[in-house]
Amino acid sequence: MPLSVLDLATVGAGRSSSDALADSTRLAQAADGLGLTRFWVAEHHNMPSVASTSPSVLIAHLAAKTSQIRLGSGGVMLPNHAPFVVAEQFALLEALHPGRIDLGIGRAPGTDQMTAMALRRQTDGLGVEEFPQHVLEVLALLGDNRTPDRGMRLAATPAASSFPDVWLLGSSGYSAQLAGMLGLRYSYAHHFGNEDPAAVMRLYRSNFQPSPALAEPYAMLATSALTAATAEEAEYLAGPARVMALSLRSGRPAPIVPPQEAAERTFTDQEQMMLDHLPAIKAVGTVQQVTTRLEDLVELTGVQELMITGTTYDVDSRIDSLTSIAEVWGRVPAQAPAAG
Repeated sequence: MPLSVLDLATVGAGRSSSDALADSTRLAQAADGLGLTRFWVAEHHNMPSVASTSPSVLIAHLAAKTSQIRLGSGGVMLPNHAPFVVAEQFALLEALHPGRIDLGIGRAPGTDQMTAMALRRQTDGLGVEEFPQHVLEVLALLGDNRTPDRGMRLAATPAASSFPDVWLLGSSGYSAQLAGMLGLRYSYAHHFGNEDPAAVMRLYRSNFQPSPALAEPYAMLATSALTAATAEEAEYLAGPARVMALSLRSGRPAPIVPPQEAAERTFTDQEQMMLDHLPAIKAVGTVQQVTTRLEDLVELTGVQELMITGTTYDVDSRIDSLTSIAEVWGRVPAQAPAAG
C-alpha cells in the first residue's frame, strides 16, 4: 500500500513564509528519504497560516531538492486559473522532471469569496456546470485525445515525451461521480470531508468508465494523522491544529500557535462540540493506535493508496510522526532513524 504526504506549508506564529517553505522542503526530503510515493502541496490564498499559494512554483522547488518521490498538487483549484495556463505549467514541470509530476485538480476556490474574485476577476463561466469542460480542456492539452472533435489547436509544450498523471480531488459525491465518469484517478479529502468515505468510493467506482487515462478505477484516501511516543504527547502536539480549525471556522484565520499556547486555550461548549464533530486531526495517538486507524480506513474504503497530512507548529514533530508511521506501514526498514 503506497504511502504519501500532503502539505500546506503552514506558517507558525512568529515565523515567516520563508521559514514555512524551508520546513516544507525538509518534510519533502524526509518523505523522499523514507521511500514514500508522493508529496503533494495545496493551493490556498490570503491565509495567514498557509504559505502554499502557488503549487506549480513550490513543486518546481521541491522537485529540484528531492530525487525520486513524485511531486504534485493537492490540488490546483481549476476555477482560479485558465486551463491552458495550468496545462502549460504542469507540462513544463513534467519536462523538467519526467515521470515525477502529478496534477491534482479541485474545484473549490481555496479561499474566501473576496479573494476568489481578486484571483478570477470575473464570475462568469466559473460554476459547477463549467468545471467538467475545463477539466477536459486540461486533459486534451496534456495528451488525452478523448475529445478530438474539439478542434483544439493549442499545445501545452512543443514536444512532450511524457505527461503528468491527472487526478481529480474532492470532498463530495460530485467530484467522485465526475472522476468516475471521466475515467480519472480520484482522491477523497477525508481530512476535512464530512461524507462517508466508503460511500464516496462506491460512488466513484459505480460511475467509472474506462478512458485513455485509466482502464480501471484507481483511488486514494487523504486523511490526517499524528503520532508521538505516548497518546498524551500526541494530543498535546495536535493542539495547534485544533486552534487552527476553530479559527478558520470562525472566520478569523491566524498563524499556527505553539502547542503550549494551544494547551492553555479553553474551549466553549460550542467549540468543543464542533471539534468533537469534525476533529482537526482524524487519527491522533501512538503509532500503533494511528496505524490501526489508518488500516481500518483502507479496509473500509478499498483504496489503492493512502496520503496523510497533519498540522503541527514545528516540522520536526511531523517528520518524526511520518517516520514512525512509515516504519510500521512497511515502506522503510524498521531500523531507519527518525528525522529531526
